[in-house]
Amino acid sequence: MKKLISIFLLSFCLCFISGAQDFVVKTNTLYWATTTPNVGIEYKIGQKWTMEIEAGYNPWDLNKAENMKIKHALVSPEFRYWFCEPHLGHFLAVGSNLAYFNIGALPVMDLKDSRLQGNAVSLGLNYGYSWPIARRWNFEFNVGLGVWYTQYDRYESRKCGIFQETVSKHFFAPTSLGASFVYIIK
Repeated sequence: MKKLISIFLLSFCLCFISGAQDFVVKTNTLYWATTTPNVGIEYKIGQKWTMEIEAGYNPWDLNKAENMKIKHALVSPEFRYWFCEPHLGHFLAVGSNLAYFNIGALPVMDLKDSRLQGNAVSLGLNYGYSWPIARRWNFEFNVGLGVWYTQYDRYESRKCGIFQETVSKHFFAPTSLGASFVYIIK
């Protein structure tokens, strides 16, 4: 967790050192729908290139009695190529996700009677579009697909549940999905 926070803070500081002219702060509304506070920063690194890093952290239990939770920390760096100019119109990107998770007792993904605790990393290609909605405000949509690698331990879903197995696997799946409000700082 400390490494994830360090990566986010280092990237935040680099945007000021680089002398970036365009700098944005954003939040993903879809991520908030999962009760996950999140923030992203993006800054211009070339005429049509930007670098973005987003972070989200969900520390809450959904139901303590049943040990239902979607606790996780996520950092997502991304390099974007804009077809017009940064923060306006279409973009393609290469992005990654670094995550720690502790999820369980959910009525999806065969987790009704299990709890998973581990790490995941991904690499994917993303597409997005950013619409101006006010002088310094944009609304941005993005979606990405790629390869994930995860390693986790499976436990019974009850508190202090018995260890069942360690799982490592690769799979192809969505790597990003966003509907974000963006504030542009110039």
